[in-house]
Parts: sequence; structure tokens; C-alpha cells
Amino acid sequence: MQSPLSRMSNLGQRVVAGIIGGALMVGGICFSEWTYFLLFGAILFFAQKEFYKLSIGDGHAPLTNLGGVIGLLLFGFTFFQQKNLIPAQWLVLLPVLLGLVFLVKLYHIENKPFTNVAYTFMGIIYVAMPFSMMNVAAFSQGNGYSFHVVMGTMLLLWSSDSGAYFAGSKFGKTRLFERISPKKSWEGFAGGMALALVVAYVLSLFFTDLVLWKWLVIACVMVCVGTYGDLVESMLKRSIAIKDSGDIIPGHGGFLDRFDGLLLAAPVVAAFLTLVK
Repeated sequence: MQSPLSRMSNLGQRVVAGIIGGALMVGGICFSEWTYFLLFGAILFFAQKEFYKLSIGDGHAPLTNLGGVIGLLLFGFTFFQQKNLIPAQWLVLLPVLLGLVFLVKLYHIENKPFTNVAYTFMGIIYVAMPFSMMNVAAFSQGNGYSFHVVMGTMLLLWSSDSGAYFAGSKFGKTRLFERISPKKSWEGFAGGMALALVVAYVLSLFFTDLVLWKWLVIACVMVCVGTYGDLVESMLKRSIAIKDSGDIIPGHGGFLDRFDGLLLAAPVVAAFLTLVK
């Protein structure tokens, strides 16, 4: 039996799923740092799981469970360290855990064990590290958890995606990176940039943890670096000949599809806010 969402057009599915997902995101981010922690930890879990599933589908054998545990520990360690609940020295345990990947693979009989070790590490570096860097951004202002920073960053990501989608659909003619993503256009990029800058200005009026020029810089980061993040995920999907990383979010694909721009942009945002504090 088909669900009501499955009978809608792709745009209809995108809108409905976007409203529901957006409400969950806003509630989780704004209610408290603990709901943020649970929300982003869950997104990290499913996104990393998707990455490993894609790797397995392409004929590789990453250590899905161990990689997932290390990814969640990295996220948890950075969160608790930023809250000053654990000392920074605890982070030295992470390389020890990474060493376990080599030891486990040593006891597996495989043709290319180091390739599978690399894919295990890639799930941690490509997915878990960016979400962990969001913890750094969230606490970067020195006054505890700032939902302004996290919510504002996500709103800029969404506005960039929305502006690019609608401007590209309406005016897109000049291909941005046709070899990797035939549908992306410079017109869509410009639409995403324009909407993100407008949203950045509005954010500066209400989310006062950051001043206007910082919001404008983050907007540019989310559009420019976020676009590269989208292209990198498209390159991943093209390399294994699939359209979406998953189908868990109707009209949006999987978690990697929905947060691909954040994967490259989050470390840049965290670095920027830390260095210019």
C-alpha cells in the first residue's frame, strides 16, 4: 500500500518532508544543547551508515560497526570537551581506537585489506569529523552552547540549496560542473548566493551571537564550500552509479544527500569562528 507521500510529485514530497524535517531540526537545535546533541548524533549515525552501505555495494568491506562507534565517540568527545565536561586530553584516545581498525583487519582474510581500512577511515573523516566540528562551531563564542550559530548555519545551508534549486530550475542554462553534476548551473549558484546573503542579513537582526559581517562570511562559505560538498557527493554517487545515497527522506534521498554541503562546509565554519573569535 502506497503512502500519501509516495503519491505526490517529487516537489510535493520535498516540501512536505522539508516541513517535517525542518520542524524537527529547529526544535532539536533550539530547545537545548542536549536535544542538539541527540539530533546531530542521530543524523551522523544514519549518514555514516549510508556511506558504509554505499561502500559495501561497491564491493568494499569497511568495518561498519567499529567505524560507526568511532564516529559517534568522536562526536561525543568533542561535544563533552567543548562543554568542559571532560578534559581535552581524552581526545588522544581516538588514535588508539583508529589503530583497532588495523588490528581487526589483520584477522580478516581479504584480497585488499588496506583498501577496506581506507574506506573505514573515510566514513569517519568524511562524515563523522564534519559533524564533530559543528560542536566546535556551536561553542565557539565562549558563552556555552549557541543555538544561534547552529540554527543560522543550517538556515544558510537550506537557503543556499533552495535558492539554487529554484533559480536553476527557472533560469539554469550555463553548466557549473557538467562532468560531475549535469543539472547544476551558474544561474542556480547565483540564486543560492543571493538568497543566502539576504538570509544572513535577516539573521544578523535576530541571532545576535554573531555580527553581520560574520553571518555574511558564513553565507559565502555555505554557498561556495557547500556547493563543492554537493559536487563531491555527486562524484561519490557517480563512481558507484547510483542516483541517491538512500531513500529514507522522501523527495530528498538519503541523509548524505541532504547534508552533503555541510560535510565540507562545517569544518570551514568552525575554523573561521574559532580563529576570528
